[in-house]
Amino acid sequence: MIFEKLAELKIVPVIVINDAKNAVPLARALCEGGLPCAEVTLRTAAATDAIRAICKEFPEMLVGAGTVLSPAQADEAAAAGAKFMVSPGLNPETVRHCLSRNLPILPGVCTPTEIEAGLSLGLDTLKFFPAESVGGVGLLKALCAPYGKIKFVPTGGISPANLKNYLAVKNVLACGGSWMVKDDLIAAGDFAKIADLTREAVALAAS
Repeated sequence: MIFEKLAELKIVPVIVINDAKNAVPLARALCEGGLPCAEVTLRTAAATDAIRAICKEFPEMLVGAGTVLSPAQADEAAAAGAKFMVSPGLNPETVRHCLSRNLPILPGVCTPTEIEAGLSLGLDTLKFFPAESVGGVGLLKALCAPYGKIKFVPTGGISPANLKNYLAVKNVLACGGSWMVKDDLIAAGDFAKIADLTREAVALAAS
């Protein structure tokens, strides 16, 4: 159900929150822009509080935790309200833990070996990361040929310039991106601009 919702939205905003006070206005801007979804990365001390605040204020939002590197982090994020987990790589221990708790997880992969590790754990949806750095759409298409039943969420270097190229790949479920939630805009409190950029992203994905 979670992944079906991501497929409908087509874009997963990947956000870094350094100050929890920005969490609610940022979430509001995303919702106003038409993307009631966020992957809050666990890269800052404010991340868990941000997830908790967003989930409380916007219970209809699909909020996930990113940069989940351990079972303990997954538990902490889930306790704060995160509905899905995202990790940069594939850690079997973390994946098994999340699956045992019925927590959807998107571990990062970029090679056939990593994809097969995901398959062996029972996964059929994976994060393709870091998308642009490792070969972009060309590599993704090459990987899709032997792994036609796998769905991918490309993340890393996704922008308005290449979004549609990724979404055109039939195995792509959605794309993760941060261009509409840039750090400087969040720091400046320019949530109106974030809402505008989000609207543009939604329109681009739908076009």
